Formats: sequence, structure tokens, C-alpha cells
Amino acid sequence: MKILKIIIIVFTSLISTIGIGQEKSKKSVEINFNVDGICDMCKDRIEGALDVKGIKFSEWSEDTHNCTVVYKPKKITVKEIHQLIANVGHDTDSIKATDETYNNIHHCCKYRK
Repeated sequence: MKILKIIIIVFTSLISTIGIGQEKSKKSVEINFNVDGICDMCKDRIEGALDVKGIKFSEWSEDTHNCTVVYKPKKITVKEIHQLIANVGHDTDSIKATDETYNNIHHCCKYRK
């Protein structure tokens, strides 16, 4: 009977530990930041750039220029998120797109003065 109790305690402990470990790996973080752009094509480009592993949700507002991203920090960093957007020609709070990349976006999407 004593051995059965020990087995149950060990089994319960293992299950609890596994459950806690899985909960931590599912943890997502939401961030909000400014991204320059002006139209629906910009929205498609920005959100398309964020369609990568580690990002669960992204939405950019044409009116407010606010970008909301829900991501898994174990898979992608905030700097990498900003870089993905800069790589398609849009400036963020942290990273400015290169002039070459910016010049390659459609003429109606030019937001720099």
C-alpha cells in the first residue's frame, strides 16, 4: 500500500510539472507601437511581413498608425518584429527602413516628407 501511495505522489508531481512547463511555453505577449504608412496597401504589406512563426496576431491601423502584435518571446524578439516591418519599407518607433527599401514601395505608399 505504501508503494502505491509513493507511485501516485510521484506520478501526480510529474503531471503537475509537465502542465506548468507547457503553460509557460504557451505564454504570449502583446505589444503596441507606431508604424508609418498611409493606405490599405501599407496595411497589407505591414501585416503580411508579420505573418511569421512566433507571431500569433498582428493588426495595423491606417487611422492611428498603431500596430498591435501578439507574439511568443521564446520564438521572436521585439527587435526582430520591428526589423520585419522595416524590411518591407516601413519605419517603426525603433527601426527606420533603409532608403533603398523605402524607395521600392508603391508610389502611393510614400509616407516620408
